[in-house]
Amino acid sequence: MKIVMDTTGGDKSPRANVEGALLARKKHPELSVIFTGDEETIRRILRENGAEEEGIEIVHAPGVITGGDKPTDAIRLKKDSSMIRAIRILREDPEVAALISTGATGALVAAATLRIGRLRGVRRPAFCPLLPTMQGGIVGVCDSGANMDILPGQLREFAAMGSAYLETVYGVENPRVALLNVGVESEKGDDLHKEGYRLLAGAPGINFVGNMESRDLLSGKYDLVVSDGFSGNVLIKATEGTALELLKKVKKDIYSRKKYMFGALFMKKMFLEEKEFMNYQNYGGSVLLGADKTVVKGHGSSDAAAVAVCVEQAWKMEKGGMNQKIEKTLAAIEEADRIGNEEKEKEKEHV
Repeated sequence: MKIVMDTTGGDKSPRANVEGALLARKKHPELSVIFTGDEETIRRILRENGAEEEGIEIVHAPGVITGGDKPTDAIRLKKDSSMIRAIRILREDPEVAALISTGATGALVAAATLRIGRLRGVRRPAFCPLLPTMQGGIVGVCDSGANMDILPGQLREFAAMGSAYLETVYGVENPRVALLNVGVESEKGDDLHKEGYRLLAGAPGINFVGNMESRDLLSGKYDLVVSDGFSGNVLIKATEGTALELLKKVKKDIYSRKKYMFGALFMKKMFLEEKEFMNYQNYGGSVLLGADKTVVKGHGSSDAAAVAVCVEQAWKMEKGGMNQKIEKTLAAIEEADRIGNEEKEKEKEHV
């Protein structure tokens, strides 16, 4: 398999991107990597890591897209940037299967949608990051920021794409899908959520288990939560922020009294395990589901280990034929809609 690695845009770029790809190659020696970025810097990092250049290609692209750049302007004006060059390689080289980037999210979504295209049956690609659950599993949230305004049918698309992703990469059989809402009752929510509930409940190939309130995200009762990008993004950041602040509060309280500090010595291992459990770096990047080729967006502060997990995600997505599964599920839904519409027309004619 060949991938292209955008080496700029992250807080620890380009070193984390290059070294992360090298870590992934140790596990998968047959993996080939094309690095886009400043050629001299990339070569220096490779030398420092004693990396052989067999299976490695470097494309000089010194430009950098920042979070402050308007996505459409970045695509049009920064054609020499590492991200846009990587997108171009992904589009034009049939041997390149996936793109990994820790750069600006908006530019990546816009460039991938406009330049790479979408799978058949997908109206808009969506992000699907993962969080740990209290039962020791994972839960995906789709969408988490790619689409602010959506139609009810897109919630069903997100469910189909997210289910295929969890099955392919993480081996979750028949993922339990929930709809993010203000209550668990089927009649709750606005028109978007009411119609989305109806479509999800009757969708073939989707294990829809009903509405979910935000407080239950980490409960382990669900494998996938679907929502519009605005609500999904708020849900994830609120959950992460609460967890981080709670850990800070616990640490502050421990140091507030000597007897707490003494007791904490016996619980040090547990605290370290909890910290590792909540470390987002261990759960990879946010995959862009629905794009015609595999795109993984790593967190902006990803280190080398986190980037390596992103590469592993892309590897499993490609090896498992995830995009083919998505198209198959969406085709089944489209066929079910067609049959349902025909039956409605026959009923009208009969009446």
